[in-house]
Amino acid sequence: MRFLSMVRVNESTDLRPSEQLMADMGKLMEEMTRNGMLVDTAGLRPTSEGKRVRLNYGKLSTLDGPFTETKEVIGGYAIVEAKSMEEALVLAERFLKVHGDEWDIECEVRQIEGPDSGGCGTPA
Repeated sequence: MRFLSMVRVNESTDLRPSEQLMADMGKLMEEMTRNGMLVDTAGLRPTSEGKRVRLNYGKLSTLDGPFTETKEVIGGYAIVEAKSMEEALVLAERFLKVHGDEWDIECEVRQIEGPDSGGCGTPA
């Protein structure tokens, strides 16, 4: 089964990844890729560079970032291959633990629907 882990961050903080964090993260990603658990992962650029497209009852609109009404934003993602939600949560916990004590982040983990993920292809 495939799962999407969305990393939520508070974009208003100035905390940047240290060289040690980047090295530790690289080791974890290399291990997970080698074991067939990590399908894809990336960080996202700041919301100040993003846009939102909305369909509101037939009317399309586009909003330029930053999105100040949002305290926490998706700062990155990982697509993981796991046997169960429990195993996907263990992988998310490993990712969070690498960050140490100075970070305040969370991962939202959700199963991906579709033929490659063990799902039925349509939302419940």
